[in-house]
Amino acid sequence: MSTEKTIVIVEDDVFLRRLYELKFTEAKFKVKVAEDGQAGLALIQSEKPAVVLLDIELPKMDGFAVLQVVKGSVETKNIPIIMLTNSSTQEAIDKARELGAADYIIKAHFLPSEVVTKAVACIKN
Repeated sequence: MSTEKTIVIVEDDVFLRRLYELKFTEAKFKVKVAEDGQAGLALIQSEKPAVVLLDIELPKMDGFAVLQVVKGSVETKNIPIIMLTNSSTQEAIDKARELGAADYIIKAHFLPSEVVTKAVACIKN
């Protein structure tokens, strides 16, 4: 039986998506990826991952809408969601927290290895 934890990464930038997929695979996660909000929401609902990395600016459905749906559902509300974005406005940070995000990471401020550490911490809490 596998002890791997599943992570869903919802990121439209193919380079970043692959980078985070690699880093989390190296950290022994089972990684599922989506390039838009609708696909990400479907993965979250079907996989019930241990943690989610969610961009805000996504095609089809933005990260805030995904976060709101996930946190509004009895089946998925306890899944920790980390917003991983370039948006550094206080308004975006406040909105993410109000909607139930476990953490808010500005991509340019953290190395991928630090993002892995934060995700592991979210699972343990």
